[in-house]
Amino acid sequence: MANTRAFSFVCEQIESGTSLERLEARGTVRLALKQAGLEARSITPDQMAVVVARILPEELSTRGIENSAGLCASIGAALQNLEAGDVGETPDAVFQRLGGTTPA
Repeated sequence: MANTRAFSFVCEQIESGTSLERLEARGTVRLALKQAGLEARSITPDQMAVVVARILPEELSTRGIENSAGLCASIGAALQNLEAGDVGETPDAVFQRLGGTTPA
């Protein structure tokens, strides 16, 4: 399943602003999302901004990234310019579209 633009954007920012490679950046963001109980395929820019502010700085610090709080603050500010329209369909939305109801 495809990832949202918010997920890809944050990963790109981490990759370009740190020494982390692409897979390391994506894995770090996925771990932060997992802690928040969210998924890369359905994360909105607003949800991602909360993860970036509250969880991601510690994840980056754990990986030896200096000034992770400053990096996350700039990423969070840039997230406000992303549109929420690029969000994948949730399973509930698919079931509702196909059958008219959500599963119990």
